[in-house]
Amino acid sequence: MTATPVLTVDDLSVAYRQRASTIHAVKGVSFTLGRERLGLVGESGSGKSTFGRAILRLLPESAAITARRLSLGDIDLLRADERAMREVRGKRIAMVLQDPKYSLNPVMTVGRQIAESYRVHAHVTGSEARERALDMLESVRIHDPNRVYDLYPHEVSGGMGQRVMIAMMLVPEPDVLIADEPTSALDVTIQAQLLRLLDDLIVRRGMALVLISHNLNLIAAFCDRVVVMYGGRVMEVCKASELIRAKHPYTQGLLACRPLIQEPRRDLPTLRRDPAWMDGA
Repeated sequence: MTATPVLTVDDLSVAYRQRASTIHAVKGVSFTLGRERLGLVGESGSGKSTFGRAILRLLPESAAITARRLSLGDIDLLRADERAMREVRGKRIAMVLQDPKYSLNPVMTVGRQIAESYRVHAHVTGSEARERALDMLESVRIHDPNRVYDLYPHEVSGGMGQRVMIAMMLVPEPDVLIADEPTSALDVTIQAQLLRLLDDLIVRRGMALVLISHNLNLIAAFCDRVVVMYGGRVMEVCKASELIRAKHPYTQGLLACRPLIQEPRRDLPTLRRDPAWMDGA
């Protein structure tokens, strides 16, 4: 990791205000992100996706985002106005969402959507944007990009839609990419190809990556560091290469619940949760 962090998160919390109560979805998350691959793991509902959206302020008005510091270099992401945030979103920080069916515009072809993303941020002509979009479709291993360019989202498979989303987010070549389960609908071969593509961008452009996933094996093999979340809190931060030797009982429980081909089990163990973890213990 570089000496100067790309992204600094200090005591980030997200609370949803309701009529009778307040739901604390993220509680006091702190870490710095350099030019590295950071894995974010935890059960569904642990706050991983909410954290990613909070960075870009893409949460509903009912969400209150607070932090001692939330900055991208010298940009204060908490105090930046909406015009400044539009410059940040996509161009400086991009986020690949979980389900492309709900993220892509259903009345625009997928190629036009990628081209528009590039044209807005790079201020190029329509023909230049189209060529760049075709290059990106090819780079995410989509065969016959000219044909796929003119398809609508409902005409592509889930895996192809996910690759289109990745191409759209990568086309402006952002400083930080937040990828929320980007390979969940892909087979192992295409998954490996896309991870190599992400790795190439990180090395070539010095891009930082936050990879949100339930796949502990993938995170351990691909990332540099791992942040483990439970109940909106960070339980543990460790090197990805040392994840198998994690010290927190929650992380140990997640690892124990994995099905292992080399060790057939009649029953998988059940994760036992300690209420004290919710208080940061």
